Amino acid sequence: MEDKKIFIRNMNPSESDSLFDIWTEASLPFKLEGRDTKDNIRKQLLIETNRFFVAEINEGLVGALIASHNGRKGWINRLAVLPKYRGKGIAALLINKAEEFFLSNNIKIFACLIEDWNVTSLKYFQSKNYIKHKDIIYFTKKLDPKI
Repeated sequence: MEDKKIFIRNMNPSESDSLFDIWTEASLPFKLEGRDTKDNIRKQLLIETNRFFVAEINEGLVGALIASHNGRKGWINRLAVLPKYRGKGIAALLINKAEEFFLSNNIKIFACLIEDWNVTSLKYFQSKNYIKHKDIIYFTKKLDPKI
């Protein structure tokens, strides 16, 4: 069956299982017992500076992206597209939607953090004119290893 139009829209709170399925099938690690619990996702959806965008084809979710900003910089997180739907422009549509969200909030710097093992994402973001900074060292402090 031929694919129908790709719709990019805000994720509904009831779609967290589909989001977890996308992340799993796309081999994107997540913390189901930590920051990525269904309850935490529901809470994050209510924050005005967050958007969970999903790509839908034939009434099924095939991609997702989390966009958030702090009033100064927009962050793209958790971009994932199901493997069988890659190469169809879905990631680009999701990124465009995130960038539109940032611009609508007068955010003009877009950023993402990509772990060094994720070569596919590194190459993809470079192809979209995102600049790799080799001089930035990223620190975290986790109060619980599950988060």
